[in-house]
Amino acid sequence: MKEKIRITEYAQLITEKLSKGILLNTKADKFNSMVIGWGHLGTVWGRQTFIVYVRQSRYTKKQLDAAGEFTVSVPLGDTDMHIWEVCGRMSGSDTDKVKEAGLTLEEPEVISTPGVKEYPLTIECRVLYSQDQVLEKLPEDIRTRTYADGDFHTMYVGEILDAYIIK
Repeated sequence: MKEKIRITEYAQLITEKLSKGILLNTKADKFNSMVIGWGHLGTVWGRQTFIVYVRQSRYTKKQLDAAGEFTVSVPLGDTDMHIWEVCGRMSGSDTDKVKEAGLTLEEPEVISTPGVKEYPLTIECRVLYSQDQVLEKLPEDIRTRTYADGDFHTMYVGEILDAYIIK
């Protein structure tokens, strides 16, 4: 069962949980979930959006590029540290994160990427736009601190198509 929500009523909670790590879910070759700590909830081109950032080296990037959609899963209570460890430290290319983290997948409403019942606030998004970072345009201190290895991010602007809490 799902309870539809107005995403703006949960903006503060989403922002607070994002700084501790929420889940970015993809499904192209298979379902994959990755912990993210960067993102934006807002409005772009007159549409409600959620923007995520994924490094070039991540399996999730391959999935996002292939599927063109994603879900975001946000815990309503405390962060489950086992889920955080599995989804934040293991690669989906060689790990079944559903099995390893004990995730319960919930069928989506609009897209084909499921949500995660253990992190019940779910946002379904379709990618509207993506853009690789241009490292030369970033301040030197950020380039040095965050991208010394050259593994930069791609930004994905996702249009929010549905939002709900899995019960």
